[in-house]
Amino acid sequence: MPHLESMVLCREAQVSTLQSLFGERHHFSFPSIFIYGHTASGKTYVTQTLLRTLELPHVFVNCVECFTLRLLLEQILNKLSHLSSSEEGCSTEITCETFNDFVRLFKQVTKAENLKNQTVYIVLDKADYLRDMEANLLPGFLRLQELTGRNVTVLFLSEIIWEKFRPNTGCFEPFVLYFPDYSIGNLQKILCHDHPPEYSADFYAAYINILLGVFYTVCRDLKELRHLAVLNFPKYCEPVIKGEASERDTRKLWKNIEPHLKKAMQTVYLREISSSQWEKLQKDDTDPGQLKGLSAYTHVELPYYSKFILIAAYLASYNPARTDKRFFLKHHGKIKKTNFLKKHEKTSNHLLGPKPFPLDRLLAILYSIVDSRVAPTANIFSQLHEDDRNRRTVKPNSYLKIQY
Repeated sequence: MPHLESMVLCREAQVSTLQSLFGERHHFSFPSIFIYGHTASGKTYVTQTLLRTLELPHVFVNCVECFTLRLLLEQILNKLSHLSSSEEGCSTEITCETFNDFVRLFKQVTKAENLKNQTVYIVLDKADYLRDMEANLLPGFLRLQELTGRNVTVLFLSEIIWEKFRPNTGCFEPFVLYFPDYSIGNLQKILCHDHPPEYSADFYAAYINILLGVFYTVCRDLKELRHLAVLNFPKYCEPVIKGEASERDTRKLWKNIEPHLKKAMQTVYLREISSSQWEKLQKDDTDPGQLKGLSAYTHVELPYYSKFILIAAYLASYNPARTDKRFFLKHHGKIKKTNFLKKHEKTSNHLLGPKPFPLDRLLAILYSIVDSRVAPTANIFSQLHEDDRNRRTVKPNSYLKIQY
C-alpha cells in the first residue's frame, strides 16, 4: 500500500511480515505475535498505524497503566464492548475479577455482528509488566484463541526477548518478530521527513546530517534525536534569517551551530533543561549551569544502571572468582579457613592489575548488588561493550544461582 509506505518509513520488512500474518479479515490469524526490540525502534507506531490504516478491529492497552489483573482484563473487555456497540451507543461498564470470567465475557462481547466474521486484535504494549502478574495470565493470553474458540490474535510489544518471558508450563509459542535498531541512514530519512514546509528539503537534510554527525555516537534514540532536532533548528536558521548566509553556505551555518550543539551534548537523555529554558539559554548565550532551576552537577551524570555495571566490572576484575559466593550470596554455606595462598596471590590484586572475566559473572554480580529487581531489558545490554551486546541469552542467575 503506497499510503502505508509513506506513513511507516524504514520498516518495510516488518510491515510486510505483519500483513502476511494478518491475512484476510475472515481468516484465522496467528494466535499470538511477540514483537520486541530496543526503545524507539517503531514497535508501537508500526503496529498502531497498520491496524488503523487497514481498519481492523483492535484494542490497544498499555500494561503500565493497567498494573493489576482486574484493571487489565476490564479495560480490554470495555474497549471491545465499545467496538461492538459503536452504532448503538456506549454500553454499561463490564467488571471482571479472574481470567476465567474474562474468557466467558470475551465470548459474549465478540458475538456482535461487526466482530463475528473478522479477526479481533488485542495489543498489549509494555508487555514486560505481565511477568509480575498472576502466573496463569501470560499462558492464558497465548492460548486465548484456543480457549475462546474465537478469531482473535494477541500482540505483545516488549523490549525484552521472548526467552525471558517463556513460562514453565502451559506455554504456546508465539510468532516472534524482531525490530532492529535504526541505522544512521534510516534515522536521516525519518528525521528529514519532518522538515518544516517553509524551508527546502535539502536545507533541512544538511542540518540533520550535521546533527547526526554530532549525536549519533552517543544517542541513537529516535525520540531524543527528534527532540534535539526541533530544539536546535531555530539556531541553525539564524544566519539565514538575518541575511548573513544563504541556505547553501554550510560552512557559516556549521560555525554558528557548533557551540550550541556542544552545549546540547551535556543534556542528552538527562532532560535537565526544558524547551523554554533551552530557548533562553540560546538567546542569552549563557552557560547551562547559570540557569535557575537546573541541576548543580558540573559533569554529565551516568545512567543509573551504568554505575552499577562499572562497580560490578571492578569487583569482577579485582576479586578472585572463588570469593563470589562469600561476598554476594546470603546463604553460601560453610567456608573452610585456610592459610594456603598461591605465590601470586600474596601480592595485592590492585598491584597486579585487573583480570579478564566472563560476561555471565559480571551480570551475576550486577543483579546481586542492585537493591531492586532488575529486568534484563535491552537497555541494560546496550550499556555493555558492543562485542558482548549480542549475548542476550545469558541467564543472570546461571553463575551464582541468584534469585533476583
